[in-house]
Amino acid sequence: MAIEYRITLDDEHSFSYRIEMDRGYDREVAVQAPKWTRLEHQRCVNCPLSRDEFSHCPAAVDLHRVIEDFQGLPAVQKARVWVRTPEREYNKMVGLDEGLRALLGVIMATSACPVLRTLRPMAQQHLPFASNHEFVLRAVSLYLARQYFNLREGRHADWELRGLVRSFQQLQLVNQAFWQRIHDTCHGDSNLKAFLTFFSMASSLTYSLETQLQKIRPLVMSAGEGVEVA
Repeated sequence: MAIEYRITLDDEHSFSYRIEMDRGYDREVAVQAPKWTRLEHQRCVNCPLSRDEFSHCPAAVDLHRVIEDFQGLPAVQKARVWVRTPEREYNKMVGLDEGLRALLGVIMATSACPVLRTLRPMAQQHLPFASNHEFVLRAVSLYLARQYFNLREGRHADWELRGLVRSFQQLQLVNQAFWQRIHDTCHGDSNLKAFLTFFSMASSLTYSLETQLQKIRPLVMSAGEGVEVA
């Protein structure tokens, strides 16, 4: 299973990427990556990886080609972004930062990073160009579906979403560290703006979950209570 991206800036500049959803940490590829991808460079404070097994950050190794392709380019530059998932295709003219936010997000979520792994279910149902409301609705829906199966299978079910908040608190720490990694290597603002937007969306589930839930409540409740079947 793979997701394909093509970002076209003009007739002469087009970049294509194929993201394999089930991939691991490739040590041979890692040792050839730039210095800023090393595990100890701006390491996440909550990183659980052993430096004996991982010389480089798995997510940074996966991202470095995209980061270097677009460093120096302004976030406001328009780009045609084409995305193909196993189910459908998307095609949209957007600011470069919006296209990169979607691409960087799916690469990070499918990396071998154990903290980012919590986003893998969202990556498997990838929705590029998602709004903040869509991001929140998908994250909460997937989390609650997991709690339902926990209940059915005899495990504790967290209906108060406390675990969701904790997960996104951990993701925030990763985002902050990646901001520093990219800031160290980028000269333009396209990658930085993309990460800032992604960081803001993740933060919304940490600092203001109740506010975000109230924003999506009209959509969720628009069907009414439904009809009970005896």
